[in-house]
Amino acid sequence: MQQHADSYYAASLNLPLSYPTLENDLDVDVCIVGAGITGASAALSLAEKGYKVAVLEAHKVGWGASGRSGGQMIFGYACDQSKLTTMVGKDTSRALWDISLEAMTQMRQRIKTHNIDCDLADGHLHAAVKPRHMTELEGWAEDLRLNFGYDGLQLWSRDQVQAQLATESYLGGLYDPDSGHVHPLNYTLGLVEAAQQAGAQFYEQTAVTRIEQGATPVAHTARGRVRCRQLLLCGNAYLDGISPDIERKIMPVGTYITATEPLGKERAAALIANNMAVADINFVLDYFRLSADTRLLFGGRVSYSRLDPLNLAGAMGQRLRQVFPQLRDVNQQYTWGGYVGITMNRAPHFGRLNDNVYYAQGFSGHGIALTGMAGSLMADAIAGSAERFDLFGRIPHHDFPGGRLLRTPALVLAMTWYRLRDWL
Repeated sequence: MQQHADSYYAASLNLPLSYPTLENDLDVDVCIVGAGITGASAALSLAEKGYKVAVLEAHKVGWGASGRSGGQMIFGYACDQSKLTTMVGKDTSRALWDISLEAMTQMRQRIKTHNIDCDLADGHLHAAVKPRHMTELEGWAEDLRLNFGYDGLQLWSRDQVQAQLATESYLGGLYDPDSGHVHPLNYTLGLVEAAQQAGAQFYEQTAVTRIEQGATPVAHTARGRVRCRQLLLCGNAYLDGISPDIERKIMPVGTYITATEPLGKERAAALIANNMAVADINFVLDYFRLSADTRLLFGGRVSYSRLDPLNLAGAMGQRLRQVFPQLRDVNQQYTWGGYVGITMNRAPHFGRLNDNVYYAQGFSGHGIALTGMAGSLMADAIAGSAERFDLFGRIPHHDFPGGRLLRTPALVLAMTWYRLRDWL
């Protein structure tokens, strides 16, 4: 039986939920595959609308990226908004932008409404490592102000960054007071509990082995079947062959985080004075924030090969201390990782396999808020209001080259170029 990853989040979860394994056949209105934020959000929205819902999770609720991530709640999408405008046009891009902001508002509202204890904190900085990054950030801010009406962003100089952040690594940054960060596992579990209280049924250690499409879709598991009128695929990087048609559009990529021992309030405040989350804008980026108990949570490695880096804790510690050399005396207590699903263009991939099978995937490391909105949009579509969900279908997506066997080596070669560019 697989439990949560051995992470700081699992060690500090405040809602130890447990659900049964499916042992029989069910008939429901909606079956949801995957109990991360997307699946839990869809279940909550649908149960509140009066639908009979069953959620099937192969491991523990919140086991995947939803419960392991950096917890950074950021405006927009993993691809910048100007790229999205090029792909879908100005009007659709503006509508998608507004949805991304609504996702953060919805997240805050749900935390308040359902009293989810997940250490919500405000503020996020995109940090510039080199001069061309400052030019990029200036362009982002101007585009978002002129074309999307988002005028709350603050361009910070090096001195302004250093007034809040005790490192010399950055030349400046773009600060957003409306973005923020959370404890992602506690947030996910809070959504699951809210959905369960609204009437949704959750089943753990219940992997879906295959699906049947048709007028009445069926999700098959080892010990039971779920027949439904609507089926939602919310497993993202962990669908594991259930639907090859959409699996070809994403690549599971390993991401990793390390957590220090508690620093104490004084030392933590000296490190990040305003308690914001931070991410640089390299293609392979560093990102970090403080936990509620004053640890530094630092992410900064990726694996495109599906092999974890050797001496992961040591490698993560080296990167952490490049940014914060003053922490060389601080121990690391947790280091963990897992997969996120990325798309070729880094835009999210939402759609339908047919009229009654929906999917949302490919958040590309930018999903803490958008995953919740994805679940709500699928619920709205099932209830008859599909216009906003269908906006995402206008984003063009392509298969990763090389098929199932060769796409990983092909991606490794491509990513090597981007990593080299980070060093220039």
